[in-house]
Amino acid sequence: MGKRNKNTDNKLLVRTPFGTLRLAKNEAQRFKKTVMELQRTTDSLTRKDIGDWRNAWQLAINVDNPNRQRLYDIYRDVEVDLHLSGCIQQREGFVMARSFKMVNENGDEDEEAINYFNTSWFKLLMKFALDANYWGHSLIELGNITTDINGRQTYDGVKLIPRKHVIPEYHRVVPDLGQDWHTGIDYHDTPFSDWLIEVGQPDSLGLYLKAATQTIPKKNALAFWDTFAEIFGMPMRIARTTTRDDKELAKMEKMMTDMGTEGWGIFQQGTEIEVVESTKGDAFNVYDRRIERANSEISKLIIGQTMTIEDGSSLSQSQTHLEVFQNLIEADCDTIRDMVNNQLLPHMIRLGLLGGLYPGAAGGIRDHGPQ
Repeated sequence: MGKRNKNTDNKLLVRTPFGTLRLAKNEAQRFKKTVMELQRTTDSLTRKDIGDWRNAWQLAINVDNPNRQRLYDIYRDVEVDLHLSGCIQQREGFVMARSFKMVNENGDEDEEAINYFNTSWFKLLMKFALDANYWGHSLIELGNITTDINGRQTYDGVKLIPRKHVIPEYHRVVPDLGQDWHTGIDYHDTPFSDWLIEVGQPDSLGLYLKAATQTIPKKNALAFWDTFAEIFGMPMRIARTTTRDDKELAKMEKMMTDMGTEGWGIFQQGTEIEVVESTKGDAFNVYDRRIERANSEISKLIIGQTMTIEDGSSLSQSQTHLEVFQNLIEADCDTIRDMVNNQLLPHMIRLGLLGGLYPGAAGGIRDHGPQ
């Protein structure tokens, strides 16, 4: 366990692998969180194409004034892709299903300390942290301090700082969209840094940047296929008549319209109805193969292979693909462990939330494998 020394203002100094921290004993309720007031706006859901993606990418990598707002609008459109969502849920699901343990400086498990993390806010924190893989960066705000039903002091939740307000390249948060990053709040400074968890590299734009090259044309292919089905999916009905009476022609037009999917109609004598079948039969190969290729590329991007979410050809190949997938899971688990040990635990120790059960010189959270 870390060493404790009383000082004059009734606080404790705790020596941990994260440095010497000042701990308030049984006085966590005195800490008041400083909240950044942000003016939220509605995301744009207009149609996006590859040209919009390239322009948004250019704005995001501007060295002098990076702006990810348009890119995040495209990401919002990207994440509704069903195959992409399935790949992400599979990858994150494997990580969330892993168990973990708290250990002391001797490497022994501390079963009492783990109860501080078997909470809904910690699961949500892990979800936000894993999302940084796809968005590039997550800035997470820890909630207010409260007391749970077991008398333990803990956070009442976590929230994601809206990504459009965050300029990770310069560790700034701007209250209003469109403001220059120079006018933003430096979230590395106190008191903000005491309540924030940062995950992801400042210059990373995430996997959604690459995924957009497949989800955008895939969405277009689906729309074109729907249009094809409207035009050629139903046989064309042609009515021929010898009448020249405008009223009779209007009545016949209305009958043809009202027929809909019905197989009958009432027409005057001398009217012929012809049903013309479409001869266009290659739509499946054109559109379905393009959609299939997009799904395959998305699988390779997110889960590193295809066989754990699509059909496999052999057991040996599927086992190789599973090993590739497990390597990604291990990397994500390392990200969660580093985030907890290097950021979350120091925050909790500083606020006295572990009730003296803080880790020692070699302690912290460790992955314990699948549950």
